[in-house]
Amino acid sequence: MSTKTFASHADLEEKQVSFVQLSEHAWAYTAEGDPNTGIIIGDDAVMVIDTQATPVMAQDVIRRIRTVTDKPIKYVLMSHYHAVRVLGASAYMAEGGEQIIASQDTYDLIVQRGEQDKASEIGRFPRLFQNVESVPPGLTWPTMTFTGKMTVWLGKLEVQLLQLGRGHTKGDTVAWLPQEKVLFSGDLVEFDATPYAGDAYFQDWPQTLRNIAALKPEKLVPGRGAALSTPPLMLTWPTNSPMSSIM
Repeated sequence: MSTKTFASHADLEEKQVSFVQLSEHAWAYTAEGDPNTGIIIGDDAVMVIDTQATPVMAQDVIRRIRTVTDKPIKYVLMSHYHAVRVLGASAYMAEGGEQIIASQDTYDLIVQRGEQDKASEIGRFPRLFQNVESVPPGLTWPTMTFTGKMTVWLGKLEVQLLQLGRGHTKGDTVAWLPQEKVLFSGDLVEFDATPYAGDAYFQDWPQTLRNIAALKPEKLVPGRGAALSTPPLMLTWPTNSPMSSIM
């Protein structure tokens, strides 16, 4: 009998974290293909997009935020629901966070299969859940939901939360800074990584990517992989996506 492990169980190599400023207000926390976190630093508050997998891991994001601002972290955005993206939320709430925001479709997905997804991901991706014992019991629930579009003002900085279509999940949300043309895509876009497709909508995903491209972002933080900040990458990612080749 073979004793070969699943790739996710065998993936034990630590990744190098980068914390990169993309514009006056936008930052990317990336880790060589591990789940990314986006940070928007407004005039009076901070928004975090996707939390990391555990509160202990989220503390590293908070530590890096504190090297550039002491403004309160008021908002956490769930770009979609997968446990590896959201179970670190309690760390930000302990820092004074006021709202965990998600689309209503994401809320519905948590109701449908949140517990199942949590157990599955912790079991499949042990390295991605460092100090998993720091995760509080239960699930991460949004405190505020929206459908279609919601605008959050961080002082004079406009942050648009948009549902541009289904793709990675039915609840996918992007964060868009129209003044700076920076987009945080969640796992609708992954760079130099293979997207998980267990909750995907293959027929919808290509059009959703076209909807993202129509915004003409100049910089983009994907769900995994390095932030895209050069014209060649920004021009090629929609047409070179795995979804384009599938369809």
